[in-house]
Amino acid sequence: MQKLVIWDFDGVIADTEKLWVQSRVELLKEYLGIDFTFEKAMSLIGGMSDKDKDIVLKKLGINVNNNFWKDALLRDKDKAKNGFALTEYIENIFSNKKIKQYIATGGILEKTKNKMKIVNIEKYFPYESVFTSDMVIKGKPEPDIFLLAAKKMGFKPEDCIVIEDSVAGLTAAQRAGMIPVAFVKYSKKYFLEDIKKLGIKNIFEDMRDVENFILNII
Repeated sequence: MQKLVIWDFDGVIADTEKLWVQSRVELLKEYLGIDFTFEKAMSLIGGMSDKDKDIVLKKLGINVNNNFWKDALLRDKDKAKNGFALTEYIENIFSNKKIKQYIATGGILEKTKNKMKIVNIEKYFPYESVFTSDMVIKGKPEPDIFLLAAKKMGFKPEDCIVIEDSVAGLTAAQRAGMIPVAFVKYSKKYFLEDIKKLGIKNIFEDMRDVENFILNII
């Protein structure tokens, strides 16, 4: 049975999650004087869309306005100007035409397009194969974005493999009834123990191992 591989972007396709979390740490300090460590911020809001980050912050009694999130995106754009590299060996998978694969990320479409340009993967992923947080009401850890990708591509959830780095993303994959794969090269310091608590069995630090896993079950 053909499988659909669904890729998260930040922390999987490139080591970018740290950039966006750092932006929010900086702005929480500037706006509200809240001095979160990077590690605490990563554990609380890593792997989520901004609208879901906002929900988490509100539950903690931290209320920020729309200007905060607008400034966050501007700061993200500024940080992205320095560029970032594609994860080593991942292009071997992207270029394999036997593998049906799409992107489902917590980022918004405009930002995701920019990230794709930076790492030059548009040739592998036309925009109709990219699903972003602004296409669903609820982001990760809810399963909506993964279920949308599967439905649009005509795949049953159980025939989808989700490559994720965060607790929120892997939880979403589990809730969607998909096959969760944790890629922890960049995130193990922050998420590994909690990922193990989710019961995730397929945990890899090398994209060559992810490739072997995919090829063994498609």
